[in-house]
Amino acid sequence: MTATTYLELSEAGGGAHKFYEVRVEDTEVTITYGRIGEQGQVRTATFADHAKAVKAAERKIGEKVRKGYAPAVRGVRQRRPVSRRQIVSTRSTARQAPVLWRFSSGAPAYGIYVGEDQAWVGNENGDIYTLAHDGRVTGRFGLPDAVKCIVADDFWIYAGCDDGRVYDLGAKVPRVAYEIADDVDIYWLDIHDGVLGVSDRQGRVTVVDHEDEFQWSRPATGDSAWMVRCAPEGVFHGHSRGVTHYTDRGDRVWHAETAGQVLFGWQERSEVFAGTSRGHVQRIRKSDGAHVADYRCDAPVFSCATSPDGELVFAGDNQSSVYCFAADGTRLWKLATGCGSAYSMQYRDERLYLVTTDGSLACLDAGPTAVRAAEQGHLPPRRDIKAGPIARVEPTAEVEVVSHAVPGEGVVVECVQEGGRVRVHVVSDGYDPTWGVQFPKNIRVPGARYLVTEVLTSASGSFYRTRGEIRRLR
Repeated sequence: MTATTYLELSEAGGGAHKFYEVRVEDTEVTITYGRIGEQGQVRTATFADHAKAVKAAERKIGEKVRKGYAPAVRGVRQRRPVSRRQIVSTRSTARQAPVLWRFSSGAPAYGIYVGEDQAWVGNENGDIYTLAHDGRVTGRFGLPDAVKCIVADDFWIYAGCDDGRVYDLGAKVPRVAYEIADDVDIYWLDIHDGVLGVSDRQGRVTVVDHEDEFQWSRPATGDSAWMVRCAPEGVFHGHSRGVTHYTDRGDRVWHAETAGQVLFGWQERSEVFAGTSRGHVQRIRKSDGAHVADYRCDAPVFSCATSPDGELVFAGDNQSSVYCFAADGTRLWKLATGCGSAYSMQYRDERLYLVTTDGSLACLDAGPTAVRAAEQGHLPPRRDIKAGPIARVEPTAEVEVVSHAVPGEGVVVECVQEGGRVRVHVVSDGYDPTWGVQFPKNIRVPGARYLVTEVLTSASGSFYRTRGEIRRLR
C-alpha cells in the first residue's frame, strides 16, 4: 500500500520556492522537502500500523496546505536562485588601506570567523577555507550549497548553508548539527550555548535548541532580517524596521527604530551594533534599547565590527570603503579595501579581516602607524594568496570504526530511540546518564555506541556537547 502526495509553495517576488513530498508505504512515512529543483532532505518515521501512518501523513499534509502549499507536478517549476543581498557596489575613491595579504576564495564570500589560531572564510560555492594569521592556507571544507555565515559558540565553529542545514566544523569532517525548517529562507544565524537563532527573508526570527527542536518563532514588523545575535540576555533581531530584543523564551523586551534597514549586526557584552542602509552604524544598549552613539558612513553599511568592548568601531560600505570610528562617534579614518565591498568583518589584535564581494579574505593592518602611513600613500607589500590543489573535505555520514575504547582516550556515548527521535546519552563513568548530548544528526543510529574525543558540559549546565573526532564502536 503506497501513496504519494507532492506539494509546492512558490511565491512571487523572490518569496518561498519550496516543495514537500509525503510518501506512505505500509507503516512508513517518508517526507522529502527542500527548495524546488534540488534533491532536498529526507526524513522517515515508522508507525504501529498502516492506518496510523496514513493519519500522520494526512496531518503533515494539512499543516503544509494551511501554510499555502498546493498540489503540483514535480519538474514543472524550475530551481530559483537563492535570495541574495542586493548589491550596488562602486569603487572607493579613498586612499588604499594597508592590506597585508589577500586570499582569493573563488566566489563572493559572506562567512568569516577569526579565532586565536586561524581564520575561516566561506563563499557562495560552498567552499570553506582555513588560513593561519599569516595567510597560509591550512584546510578546506566543501558544503553542498552557498555558505551564508560562520559563527563561533565557545569552542565550536558552525557554518550556515543554503541547503537549510548548519554544519559543525570542529572535527576533520563537517557534520550536520541543525536542520532548519523547510519554510525558513535563512538570511543569518547565530548560536549561544547550543541554542540557534535564525533570521529570514520574511523578517522572522526562529529559535531551536541544542537538539534541533523548535522553541519559538516571532514575526517582525519589517522584513529582510539580516541580523540575529544570540546572548545570555536572549536574542537581538535586526530587520527593515530596526532591532528587537527578545528573551530566551521569546518575550519581547524592547524595539529600537534605526536609521534605515538593518543590513548587519554585531554585539559586545553590553551593546549591539546595527549597520543600516542609510549609512549608519548605530550603537544600542542591550539592557533597554537606548541609542548610545551613531557612526556615520558615506554609503549603505554592509558590515560592521568592533575592537573589544567597542573602543573602536569599524564599518564597510557598498562602495568598497572601510571606516574606523572612536567610541564617541568621531570618524578616525576611511580607506579603500581594493578588493570589493565587505560583506562581513572581524577585528583581532590590531588587524581587520574582511570577506568581500569579489571573494577575498583580506587582512588589513589596522594599527595607527600603518593607517597613518596609508593615508600618506605609503603601503606595505601585499601578498596575494591562492588556495592551490588542496583537497575539499565534504560532509559524510560515514565514521571510522574501532573495536574498543581505550580507558582515558575518549568518552563513550550511545544512541537511544525515544519516541519518534533518536537521543544520545553518555555511558562512560562520571557523567549524568539522564542528560542529552548534542551530537551530529546524520550519524545517529539507534543502539549504536560512539567514542568521542571529549564531552563538555553546556554553559547552562543542562546537557552535554561533544567536541573533536567521532568514531563508532563495533
